[in-house]
Amino acid sequence: MATRELIDIRRRIASAAKRSDRDPECVLLLAVSKGRSDAAVRDLYEAGQRAFGENRPLGLRQRIEGDLPEDIDWHFVGNVQRRAIKTIAPSIVLLHSLDRMSLADAWIRLDEPPPVLIEVNIGEEPQKHGFAPSELPGVADHLTIGGVSVRGLMIIPPREATAEEGRRWFVALRRLRDDLVADHPHARDLSMGMTDDFEIAVEEGASIVRVGRAIFGTANDGINGHSDED
Repeated sequence: MATRELIDIRRRIASAAKRSDRDPECVLLLAVSKGRSDAAVRDLYEAGQRAFGENRPLGLRQRIEGDLPEDIDWHFVGNVQRRAIKTIAPSIVLLHSLDRMSLADAWIRLDEPPPVLIEVNIGEEPQKHGFAPSELPGVADHLTIGGVSVRGLMIIPPREATAEEGRRWFVALRRLRDDLVADHPHARDLSMGMTDDFEIAVEEGASIVRVGRAIFGTANDGINGHSDED
């Protein structure tokens, strides 16, 4: 059952936090539920999990319109097409993937835009979504002036041969966050780390880890889109 895996992930998060003298309660475990059944989500809910992440507008809408408990906190972690914004925005507590200026402008135009994390293309890879590190101050200013709450940063780091080799990207994001909070003191969250590297991410300051496979097993939904699909 996924509840056994959930307990194990929580234990590993707590151990990683303690290794860095951090309070484990400061790390939110986001269960990435895309492609999984409502029954699997409910099992985790009954085990105390409240934060879940979806990466497709249709999948999110089906969750909201289903019979799952109303006090689940839904996060959106996938690429957002502008035509889907009005479907996504009313249903989520946080957007993890604010990845381009046109989306920022569309988010600003919402009557009550949910808070966002700015997605950073930390390795400046041409095939990936997100802003270059040098763009962050201007993007954060633009969103804040437009009435959008910027809660922090998110990355999907470049692939490395080992999780340990990827540590440098988490360190780099933490430093970018530290620079950003000088002018945006509420932008403290770091959404980084997935199944293969969440413990290292926690050691380096992650406040949100996005874990799917380690809890649910491999999803069999045939999706090959946005890479934030743990």
